[in-house]
Amino acid sequence: MTTVSTKPIWRQPISLDILAGIHVGTAVEHLGIEFLAVGPDFITARVPVDGRTKQPYGILHGGISVVLAETLGSCGAAYSAEPGWRPVGLDINANHLKSAAQGWVTGTARPVHIGRSTQVWQIDLHNDAGQLTCVSRLTLAMLQATPPAA
Repeated sequence: MTTVSTKPIWRQPISLDILAGIHVGTAVEHLGIEFLAVGPDFITARVPVDGRTKQPYGILHGGISVVLAETLGSCGAAYSAEPGWRPVGLDINANHLKSAAQGWVTGTARPVHIGRSTQVWQIDLHNDAGQLTCVSRLTLAMLQATPPAA
């Protein structure tokens, strides 16, 4: 029998208010992305399927799915890192499995690997009916933050 750990992975304070606060005035806010949950080893957010996020055929633009995925994985990496370290994206892939023409698409990010120099996150996106719309994997390099020059 496999035991699943519920020990939190977060090494820095994290909450829905913190996540929303750091995205004020950014693309995340402009696109209407909302953070919904922070669990011991996951973050969940959603994006509306509306005029800001649809492509000309009336469905969610694939790039918006990638924005949601990268936002979730990058936040996960940032808050699971030791203070003084920051993530930068190295690679993201996305497989678009089903379109969404209305409602919301909700994504959940979970770590695959949390290392000192790299992290890998799996992000699954679902429509309002619970159908898988996109699977994404994000690889990040972890860089030690440099203090600003005096």
